[in-house]
Amino acid sequence: APAVITSFIILIAAIMVLFGVTLVDIANVAKKGYTRTRERQRQIHERRTERREERRREREESEEFERLGNRSQDEDYPDYTVSEPRLTRRSSDRIDIPLDKPGKKPRAKDAAEIAEEQQDQDIINIIRNANSGVVPDEELSASDVARRISDKKRSHKMSAGAKQPDPGTAEDEALDEYNTEDTFDLKGETRRVGAEVKQNQKAEQTQYVYPPTKLLEPAVDSESESAYMEMQNNATKLVETLNSFGVKANIVDICRGPSVTRYELQPAPGVKISKITNLSDDIALNLAANGVRIEAPIPGKAAVGIEVPNKVTSMVTLRELVETDEFRNHKSKLNCVLGRDISGEIITTDLAKMPHLLIAGTTGSGKSVCVNALLMSILFKATPDEVKLLLVDPKMVEFSKYKGIPHLLVPVVSDAKKAAGALNWAVSEMLQRYRVFSEYDCKGIDSFNELVDKNLAYIEEQKQKPDYDPEAEEQPCLEINGLKVPTEHMCRIVIAIDELADLMMAAPSEVEESICRLAQMARAAGMHLILATQRPTVNVITGLIKANIPSRIALKVSSQIDSRTILDTGGAEKLIGRGDLLYAPVGAPKPIRVQCCFTRDEEIDRVTAFLKKSHTAEYNKEIEDKIRKIAAEELNGSKGKDSGVTPGNAPEVDSMMEDAIKFVIESGQASTSMLQRRLKVGYARAGRMIDDMEQMGIVGPHQGSKPREVLITYNDWLERNNMLGSPEPDGEGEDTATDEDDPW
Repeated sequence: APAVITSFIILIAAIMVLFGVTLVDIANVAKKGYTRTRERQRQIHERRTERREERRREREESEEFERLGNRSQDEDYPDYTVSEPRLTRRSSDRIDIPLDKPGKKPRAKDAAEIAEEQQDQDIINIIRNANSGVVPDEELSASDVARRISDKKRSHKMSAGAKQPDPGTAEDEALDEYNTEDTFDLKGETRRVGAEVKQNQKAEQTQYVYPPTKLLEPAVDSESESAYMEMQNNATKLVETLNSFGVKANIVDICRGPSVTRYELQPAPGVKISKITNLSDDIALNLAANGVRIEAPIPGKAAVGIEVPNKVTSMVTLRELVETDEFRNHKSKLNCVLGRDISGEIITTDLAKMPHLLIAGTTGSGKSVCVNALLMSILFKATPDEVKLLLVDPKMVEFSKYKGIPHLLVPVVSDAKKAAGALNWAVSEMLQRYRVFSEYDCKGIDSFNELVDKNLAYIEEQKQKPDYDPEAEEQPCLEINGLKVPTEHMCRIVIAIDELADLMMAAPSEVEESICRLAQMARAAGMHLILATQRPTVNVITGLIKANIPSRIALKVSSQIDSRTILDTGGAEKLIGRGDLLYAPVGAPKPIRVQCCFTRDEEIDRVTAFLKKSHTAEYNKEIEDKIRKIAAEELNGSKGKDSGVTPGNAPEVDSMMEDAIKFVIESGQASTSMLQRRLKVGYARAGRMIDDMEQMGIVGPHQGSKPREVLITYNDWLERNNMLGSPEPDGEGEDTATDEDDPW
């Protein structure tokens, strides 16, 4: 037996050594179990105590009710309750005396009953004096008082068509004629009270109810023991890989994010950073990672960051970000959640400070998810009176879930030409706002809204004064430069475009001009742009657009050239996709790597359904008509301009232009000599066709001896040609613009 016990103890000790379990761990587990048991017993004891206390309160309440009932049965009510005979109720002008049985003496009255009877008699005397006009000492019976009141009622002659007075109020009307000392306009007071009630009901109906966060999916904790083992193994392999290439470095910190882990290395003295950056492919090979991004150095740290994708990823949900204090306590109504960075910190963006945002990435990289996160943040942060949305969706599927929400300024715009009209209207609205700011000496929308707040406070202060007349024609109001200050705040407008490339293909000149003007001047007017595209090429993100939109987000792209087009630096081609992005806010020295929060379609449906149920969309019909009219004018006026054909020069279009365009697009480059050899034409004719292609936006400008760059594909040219060459409906442009059946 001792040998068996000894063997058993040795076996347990071996298992503990093998799995790294110590007596301290066993004691901690036992302590946790004991703590849980004690906590469960304490909760059971508290529940039992609460039930006993509740039963005690119920007994006390029932005893109190029984005591009150017994006391009410013992009390005597001589005017209303007598055993026998049955009494009649006391009227307003007569006191009934109970008829007792023969030989039964009436009960003696106490002082309280005598005082009450005296008060009733005084009231009767007042009524007699008011209706008869005699001195109080004159003796009149109650029947005389009733007869005189009836005579006074019959003395009123009714005109033809008049309604019979209400019997319940006729006596009050007769008495009001004699009560001349304290009179008031009852009908006027009734109307005023009714107006206030209706106004309060309307205010309650229009009050915005923020959607609850329970409509969103809760966060899921996916951290596990394998994640820590993964970090330990990668750190060991990383140091061994660098040592094998003669690079001495130590790991000083490890920051694990939702999808990427950053290993911070501190190189030994004398080691160049370029040696580490040149080993990115070798590090990815040894770690078996899908791409490694090296940040050298890390801003604010004396270390080099090596970012390795996680094999065990964790999802970032919108709910866990919306419920944080960083989002709730922010004063700006355009504060939006974006995601978490590599260290797990929450990243929020303020559109009011950006002031515009460019989002680009390949298909499936998470571009639409990022835009949805920004729009959903606005719905949880701002009311429809504070922020209005103008959504442009050429694909007709991305923003369809937001149809009918109260934040929309107009229905979702899906037509490319109407989108150009919407941007043109935004430019005119921006100029109109600046004219208003100039009239009231305001620098921007914030100062204008502060002026409105001062005016509202001044009006409320004047209403509290005793000499205030609510029916006066001139109501109190602040004035600046001889103009009355408005009482309504000016809302901010967010213009979100899901696919900029399609708009640039349909109307490149109008769209680029409107976007550039808005990007340059719309910040102070409270208008902000969110541009998204899946084709980050130079003909979509032009130099003018990129220069006027300083804040940018780059998702997964296919090449370093596309990354430089978006961010002016590489790195986006090494992202892993699925919401992994580089965020370059205005003024930041380097982009920040962020895992964007994921928003499911079901979450968007629940939130928008809640808003549609509690509030109805109130579209601005005037703005809709303006956009339709501008779109029709742009379509009629710029058709020839976009296609290179105008009514005046239509006969001058070369008959071989279609063949020349097809050849240039297929070859991928354009030059005059190429067209000469291919089409067998002269130099002057080929040069004219090249110039026409440049005006159409098919080829780029002249680059010396190099061939011209081709900007579009042949399918793009066919789509553009079909769109611009579609037949126009009969009638004037205004009739087309105001067509009610025109889809958005």
